[in-house]
Amino acid sequence: MSVFSLRTTSPKAAPALVSADDAHLGRVAERLAVRRHELTTQLDELRRSAAGLGQYAVERDIQIRRVAAQLRLLERYGVDLCLGRMVGVDGAVTYVGRSGLLDADGAQLLVDWRTEAAAPFFAATLAEPQGLASRRRYRWADGRVVDYWDEAFADDVPGAALDDQSAFIAGLGASRSPRMRDVLATIAADQDAVIRAHARGPLVVDGGPGTGKTVVALHRAAFLMYADARVAQGSGGVLFVGPGRQYLDYADDVLPSLGEDRVAMCTLRDLVVEGASAVEEPNPGVARLKARLDQEPIVDAAVRFYEEPPVEDTELDTPWGALTLTVEDWTEALASHEPGAPHNDARDQVWDALLEAACDQVDPEEVDRDALRAWLEGAEELRDVFGETWPVLDPAELVSDLWSVPAFLRLAAPGLTPDERAALRRDEGAMWTTADLPLLDAARRRIGDPAGPARRRRERAALAVEAEERERVAADLIASDSTEMQVMKMLRGDDLAGALLEPLDRPDVDPLAGPFAHVIVDEAQELTDAQWRMLLARCPSRSLTVVGDRAQAREGFPESWAERLSRVGLGDARVARLTVNYRTPAEVMAVAEAEIRTALPDANVPTSIRETGGRVLRGEPADLPGLLDGWLAAHAEGIACVIGADGVTPRERVSVLTPVTAKGLEFDLVVLVRPGQFGGGITGAVDRYVAMTRATGTLALLGAWPLPVR
Repeated sequence: MSVFSLRTTSPKAAPALVSADDAHLGRVAERLAVRRHELTTQLDELRRSAAGLGQYAVERDIQIRRVAAQLRLLERYGVDLCLGRMVGVDGAVTYVGRSGLLDADGAQLLVDWRTEAAAPFFAATLAEPQGLASRRRYRWADGRVVDYWDEAFADDVPGAALDDQSAFIAGLGASRSPRMRDVLATIAADQDAVIRAHARGPLVVDGGPGTGKTVVALHRAAFLMYADARVAQGSGGVLFVGPGRQYLDYADDVLPSLGEDRVAMCTLRDLVVEGASAVEEPNPGVARLKARLDQEPIVDAAVRFYEEPPVEDTELDTPWGALTLTVEDWTEALASHEPGAPHNDARDQVWDALLEAACDQVDPEEVDRDALRAWLEGAEELRDVFGETWPVLDPAELVSDLWSVPAFLRLAAPGLTPDERAALRRDEGAMWTTADLPLLDAARRRIGDPAGPARRRRERAALAVEAEERERVAADLIASDSTEMQVMKMLRGDDLAGALLEPLDRPDVDPLAGPFAHVIVDEAQELTDAQWRMLLARCPSRSLTVVGDRAQAREGFPESWAERLSRVGLGDARVARLTVNYRTPAEVMAVAEAEIRTALPDANVPTSIRETGGRVLRGEPADLPGLLDGWLAAHAEGIACVIGADGVTPRERVSVLTPVTAKGLEFDLVVLVRPGQFGGGITGAVDRYVAMTRATGTLALLGAWPLPVR
């Protein structure tokens, strides 16, 4: 059966145009079946193999993940793994896929879209044909090619059906679903240039609504994980930060469809454990104040309050005589930890240095240092003084103390005015707000895990017991070894003895703690200085992709991107601008543009390439039920969104959101209720602009609102 399912009346269905593709795609389908079987067998063998220890176990797990990811992609797609083909000026035909595919003899059936060989498929334009004579992109439905779009870059291209971008435009206007749609086959040259840009330093992707910023960001994550060895998982990987959970749910399917499942995705809330229950800061002035705070110096000053040596010498009456730990001994011990070590992690290093200082006071020929050290470990008096000098701290408790104890905040942040300190005052035990999260994050990084010291003591004790038991067993085996070569003596070797020790169970490592080799942040125009520091703490390489639109910043964005990023420590940022709106119909964009320019005359408003022939609907809030019912009845597919309506219950194919929660999403129908309720100024204009430009088909405005005269 043919892979092509075109209208029989379409000129594109002519055998001369599709027979070669049909034959090649048939070979792809046959090879895919074989490849799935091979990967299934390989995965089964890997899972049955012994887990092993150390590096072998790590490599086995990595290989299992890699093979499983390849298999998932091939099980998800059939022959529609192929995106299209390109023909070079030399006549060479290359088929591009979501993944590479070789036949049994090693010949290339598909080249992976992320390879250099596939780059012209996306980057070629009439001005820069990249060595191509033509390009064909397929439009798939249910595993069949239902349309295709041919482009010619040379004067005479046989076997091409040039039809004014029908498949491309049809794809842009297709009905939406609760998942971000697949657009890999239609990535444009300007988008591809951003996707494949190098990852050295910060790159800003600046673009208005519908320009595909999010699509570019997600594809860039997959590309870098594949093509850049400095970014791949073993080197730190990629962290993708989105504006909200609904946004991440919407985009969740994109990366697996690109053959990539190793990218960490989260919101800013997810970076801090308290983010799950944090509420919005009720006082905008306090939110702005907290956003301006330089968290690290404040937290550092607060922590150093708990890292001061005692004011008097410490006398210890040991079984071997009196010992004295002077204030100088304490001071040296407190300074002995590894630079930059979190407070709770450094505690073990300080304790060890303190014990060494005590043991150095005895003659090793007269006193067993190990016995003295064991006694000191259990000396309650010494532990009490140490507990006061370098206590175990809890990050959340420290921040709570800053907000609830005025004298402590004054000590840690002397630059604050009395009025500012009063504004930050909150009752102990009050709920955390989103504005608190950056300070909580800084505290956690500076302090470390409160449970860490106790856990490490348990681990050391467990290892000591295990080592003692191993030694006893080894001694018994050696004593009973009657072989000539005495092979059991190998058990005394350090390497083998270490290998025999079972690794201890470790607590789950925070997968979002970093460091990451590259960070991609979407809707970056909304980030405060404090939130930027949360991200930069996880990206020491300063390799970031910053995605946003200054015209969609609810609090305004008077600076340039270069000025904004330089202010938070990201210099030499490159800026790539996307100016083509692929999503929003021109009729809708005309109304949205007029709205945003009332507040931001210099807004970077993109140019829409689609016209639907429809118009923006007007009505009253009372029209909402009938409007939705009528649209749902007339459209068997697609999703609608109501923005700004109170008391409306979401239902199948109808979401109810705010302008903030709708950011980054798209819908066939957007109904904006009482547009004037979002207020005046920049915030109100931005909210209306964002809400309107979510529409890919129809926009309805219900309720009076003074539209500007055009």
